[in-house]
Amino acid sequence: MKLLYTSLVLFIQSIFVGAIAQTNDSIDMQYIKEVQVSTKAAPPTVLSTVPVQVLTSESMDKIGVVSVADAVRRFSGVVVKDFGGIGGMKTIAIRGVGSEHTAVLYDGIAVSNAQSGQIDIGKFSLDNVEMLSLTIGQSDDIFRTARASASVGVLNIQTATPHFKNKDYLARLQLRAGSWGQFNPYLYYAHKLGEKFSFSVDGSWQRADGRYKFERKNATEVIKGKRRNTDVDIKRTELNLFGNLSETQKLSFKVYYFDSERGLPGSIVLYYDGNKERLWDKNFFTQAKYVNYLNDKFNFQVQAKYTHTETRYEDTDGKYVNGWLMNKYIQNELYLTSTALYNLNKDISFSLAEDISYATLNANLAQFAFPERYSSLTALSAKYDNNRLSIVGKLLGTYVSENVDYGTAAKDKKRLSPSLSMSYRLLDVTNLRVRASYKDIFRVPTFNDLYYTGTGNSSLSPEKTQQYNLGLTWTNSFSDLFNYFSVTTDIYHNNVRDKIIIYPSSFYPKSVNLGKVEINGFDINMNARFDMSSKVNLQLSGNYTYQDAIDKTDPEDKNYKDQIPYTPKHSGAGSVTLENPYVNISYSIVASGITYALPQNTDMNKVKAYTDQTISVNKSFEWQAIKFRAQADISNLSNKTYYVVKDYPMPGRAYRFTLRMDF
Repeated sequence: MKLLYTSLVLFIQSIFVGAIAQTNDSIDMQYIKEVQVSTKAAPPTVLSTVPVQVLTSESMDKIGVVSVADAVRRFSGVVVKDFGGIGGMKTIAIRGVGSEHTAVLYDGIAVSNAQSGQIDIGKFSLDNVEMLSLTIGQSDDIFRTARASASVGVLNIQTATPHFKNKDYLARLQLRAGSWGQFNPYLYYAHKLGEKFSFSVDGSWQRADGRYKFERKNATEVIKGKRRNTDVDIKRTELNLFGNLSETQKLSFKVYYFDSERGLPGSIVLYYDGNKERLWDKNFFTQAKYVNYLNDKFNFQVQAKYTHTETRYEDTDGKYVNGWLMNKYIQNELYLTSTALYNLNKDISFSLAEDISYATLNANLAQFAFPERYSSLTALSAKYDNNRLSIVGKLLGTYVSENVDYGTAAKDKKRLSPSLSMSYRLLDVTNLRVRASYKDIFRVPTFNDLYYTGTGNSSLSPEKTQQYNLGLTWTNSFSDLFNYFSVTTDIYHNNVRDKIIIYPSSFYPKSVNLGKVEINGFDINMNARFDMSSKVNLQLSGNYTYQDAIDKTDPEDKNYKDQIPYTPKHSGAGSVTLENPYVNISYSIVASGITYALPQNTDMNKVKAYTDQTISVNKSFEWQAIKFRAQADISNLSNKTYYVVKDYPMPGRAYRFTLRMDF
C-alpha cells in the first residue's frame, strides 16, 4: 500500500505540473536567468539559516588539497576517521554523531550504502570536482530530494559542467606523482553537440605502493617500521551528457564506474604489521535528472538512479580453518525521486518531494539473511525569504519496510521528523545576522547492524537525534586594501537517543546501542582577503571547533560522562595563501586534540593530539595556446608519525608534483 501511495504521489505531481505547462505559456525570462546563475553559485555561507561551508576547486588548488578526505578535514565540526595510507578507509562524521548520519551527494543525488551506511570518501577523486559544500542541519534549498533532508548533515560533491567559449571542445591532461610510488594520470574531454547538447568524459588511474615509514614509542623503546599492504590500484571513469532542451528545461545524464584493488593496512599491535587483508570494489551507477522551470510560479524535477556495487574481501593470514577467508557482497538499489516547487510570490515558496527506493544485499555467507528494503521519504517544505528575514520549515515522513530470506526481519519503521531554521539581519547598516535552527532526525540501522551473520541484531533500535543551533554571521569590507572579511560562529546542542556506535576496523564494524549521548559544541569560521595591489593579494581562512560529546546512558557505567570515541574536544584548521605574478604560495594546517578509541577515557585508550601542516606552490602560464599549471606540495612538514585511529599510523612527510595542461 505504501509503494502504491508514493507512486500515486509521483503520478499526481507529474500531471499537476504538466497541466500548468499547458495552461501557462508566458515565461518570465529574467526569473529564469536568475535560476540558472544561482545553480552554479556556491551556497551562501553567511546568509544561510544553518551552518554551510564551501571549498571550490580554485581554493583547493591553492592550499594543495588533492583528496576529498583532505579537503573535508578543513571543515569545522567534522571528524574524518582515517585508517592511514592511500588504501585506508576514510569516513566523515559531523558534530559527534556517527558517519552513517552524514549524507554524501554526488551531483545532488545521494550515494548509498545500505550494507554499512558508511560512505568511504576516499573512493572519490577531486580531478573533476568543481565544489565541495558541507551543510549542517536543514538546507535552505527546498528544491531538492527528500533523501537529502534525512540526515544530520550533507556533504555535496559537485562535478564540473563544461562551458564553451571560442571553440566546441575542451580537453585537459593532468599527471600527478609523488612519494611512495604515487602515479595518477587523468584525462578529460568535453564536446559541444549543436546548440542544445554537450557531453564530457573523463578517466583516471591511480596506483601507489604506500610503503611509508613510521615510528612508535613503546615504553622506553622506539619501534621503527614501514607500513605494509597499503598498495592501491584504482580506475575511475565517468560519462556525462548535458541537455539544454529549452530556456526552461534541463536534462543531465551520468554513467560512473569505479574499480579498485586495495590492501587494507592493519593495526600496529605487538610489533606486528603483517596484515594480509585485501579489498576489491566495483561500483557502477547511472543517474538522470530532468528539471523544468515552468514559469515564475512552478518548477519541477525528476531524478532516477540505479546503483550496483560488488565488494570482495579476502584475508589470507592463515588463522582461519581453510587458511583464508573470502567474503563477497553485492548491493543493488533502484531510486526514484521527484520534487515540485511553487513560488507563491517573491518571498514565499513551498515544495513537495517524494523519494522511493528498493535495495537488496546478497552475500556468499552461510545462513545469510539476504535482506531487501523498501523505503519511502516524503518532504513538505515552506520558505519565507526577504532581504532581512529568512525562515525555512520542513516535515519529513519516513517509512521503511524490510524482508529477509533467513531469520527475522526488522519491524517496519515510521516517523515524522520536523525541522525549522531562521536567519535575521539585525541592523540595516550592517551585514550582521543571527540564525537559529532545530532539526529532529531518524536514522534506520544498516543491513550490517541488523543482519550480519553471527552479530546482527534485527531488534536494534533506530537512532534518534535532535539538533539545536544558534549562531551569528557577519561580513564586511573596510577599504580597497581590506576588501573582504567574514566570520560565522555557532553554538550547538545535539541530543542523541539509542545512539548506534560503530567501532572502527578496516572492514567489519561493530554496532551497539550506546543509549543517550549529549553533545555541546562551538564553531567559529573566518575568511579574509587583502588586496595589496591589482596583482598581489593575501587570503586567510581558519576555523576552530570545541565539542563536549559525552555518554549519559548509565551513571553506574565506568564510562559515564566520558567523551565518546574518536571525537576530539578541540580541533581546527587554517590556511594562508599569497597570490602574485610569480609563484603562488600557500600554507595550511589541520589540528586535532586528544581522542579516545573506546568509551572509557583511560590512558590505554588515548589517541594523542596531532597537527598536519602542508605547504604548496603553484604557477600558471600559457604557451602556444595551451594553459599550463605546475604545482608542488609537501604534506606533514614536521614528518611526525601521528594517529587519527588508534594503532593505524598516518604517513610522514610526503612530496607531490602536479602538471596540468588545458587545451
